Amino acid sequence: MIQPEYLKAGDTVAIVAPSGILKNRQGEVQQAVDLLKSWGLHAVVGKHVFSQANHFAGTDDERCEDFQKAMDDPTISAIWCARGGYGAVRILDKLDFTKLKTQPKWLIGYSDITALHNLFHNQGFETIHAMMCVSLTKDLTEIPETVSTFKAAIFGESLSYTLKGSSYNKPGVVTAPIVGGNLTMLHTMLGSSTSINTSGKILFIEEIGEYKYHIDRMLQSLKRAGYFDNCAGVLVGDMTKLRKNTTLWGTSIEQLILDALADYDFPIAFNMPAGHEKDNRAMILGSTVKLTVDKDKSTVVFEK
Repeated sequence: MIQPEYLKAGDTVAIVAPSGILKNRQGEVQQAVDLLKSWGLHAVVGKHVFSQANHFAGTDDERCEDFQKAMDDPTISAIWCARGGYGAVRILDKLDFTKLKTQPKWLIGYSDITALHNLFHNQGFETIHAMMCVSLTKDLTEIPETVSTFKAAIFGESLSYTLKGSSYNKPGVVTAPIVGGNLTMLHTMLGSSTSINTSGKILFIEEIGEYKYHIDRMLQSLKRAGYFDNCAGVLVGDMTKLRKNTTLWGTSIEQLILDALADYDFPIAFNMPAGHEKDNRAMILGSTVKLTVDKDKSTVVFEK
């Protein structure tokens, strides 16, 4: 995998909105600009970030224009997505990587941005799964780890996490590249050129606002597509705001995942603080990590 150069003081970050509308979110974007400035970085905000086209932050062409410009501009070192929501999948096939391949740069975001992570990964680039502009709170002391690990990731500092234990953990040790992101988006990519190859890799998943049976259905679809056949391990992040169906599922979300993956012997770790909760730790997708899983705790150590 190609690792873009980590940022240094004086570098410039482009803020773009490839997905959902940013209605009345100017304050958070300005806060993001100010945060970057406090770290010695410059920021440029895409021309169409605050455009509105029904559900989206501008038309597909407008969102693509901002993203492509950020990809092509030699003065830009990283592309930071302002928010997720939905819409990134609609611009994937419009993007041209010709110039980016001559000057790699970081893609940063999560949730719907998983679609773009997959695209970048299949083009051979590492990316950063981390907070977005709208993740910022007025009082940043409410999200200290989210901010500090985001900063560490973009500046190339070491990343390692100790996760609280879980009786559902499936113990084991594995060292492999980590890929993945939002489960719905991974499922959406199936059958397309942006479905990722998980062979020999640790798969990270997180989700928000789904019924348990939806999550099971997506896991079963991935399973039937061979997603887990040669997978090295699974790291489960936040499963947030799960919806309740009138017919209860009957088990915990952890047991649901274990049941879906019962045919495999790779380690499975729960409680990775990454996803749609306030505590959203940064991860370098495509980089190699050592995952050590036990019942009392797990560790995730990113190799340089």
